[in-house]
Amino acid sequence: MNVWHWVRQQAPKLGIALVTLILTVGLAGFYSASSNAQTGKTQLLWYGQSAFKLTTPSGKVLLIDPWLENPLNPNGKADLANLKQVDLILVTHGHFDHLGNAPEIAKKTNAKLVSTYDLGQAIATFAGYPKDLVAFETQGNFGGELNLLNGEVKVAFIPAVHSSSVASDGSPATFAGNPGGFLISVKDGPVIYHTGDTDLFSDMALIPKFRKVSLMLACIGDQFTMGPQRAAEAVKLVNPTVVVPMHYGVFNLPGTPQAFSQALQQQGVKSQLKLMKVGDVLKL
Repeated sequence: MNVWHWVRQQAPKLGIALVTLILTVGLAGFYSASSNAQTGKTQLLWYGQSAFKLTTPSGKVLLIDPWLENPLNPNGKADLANLKQVDLILVTHGHFDHLGNAPEIAKKTNAKLVSTYDLGQAIATFAGYPKDLVAFETQGNFGGELNLLNGEVKVAFIPAVHSSSVASDGSPATFAGNPGGFLISVKDGPVIYHTGDTDLFSDMALIPKFRKVSLMLACIGDQFTMGPQRAAEAVKLVNPTVVVPMHYGVFNLPGTPQAFSQALQQQGVKSQLKLMKVGDVLKL
């Protein structure tokens, strides 16, 4: 029975004062729940390199390129040990600094793999990701979009200009499909573009035609990806509200946040630059 219907039925017996109290408490609980839903924030934690932890307002956890034990993260082992819940693991391509600790985390948390189909098959076959967690519903390809976690998150596959291979146990590297990035849309929340490893390419300009990007996670390291100058041009094409640089500071790559900041200014990019430190959390 609906509680409000019951209160109306019982009003003559309960008296006005008690009815008022019941309604007040009930409405307070309703507005409290509504307030929590409205003020819930999407949170993004940076582990270094291209590794991020995305937590939705309802508490769902997504990891992106989870190389937690990278040289920039002094707490890598502890971060790995403390992971109790992971719902999805997103991997942009097969290189070790992006696949990272994904198989180990999946075995611990039963997190399903979100990747292109070819990459998923390679990771399951050659890198030890549990095959039952590489499910059809979390695999896709460029141009497609997945509706995940009961509609709370959508993940679109974006191309990248790079390469992709998986190496295991000292064996020669195995081709692992085409590299990519992700456009992650949180229901009633931010839209996040993780570039993966890529060079600048003109079709980046098409991304905001379909969905306004709140936050762009842009590789800037140079040598193996676009450097600061080309990354700044990429930001201009995507036109996000905020951009966070990533994939720098490891392997002595020449790209730096300082050079990226200068390039953004020189090219008149209007997006806000946000520099994160390892372990920082953005509330979006």
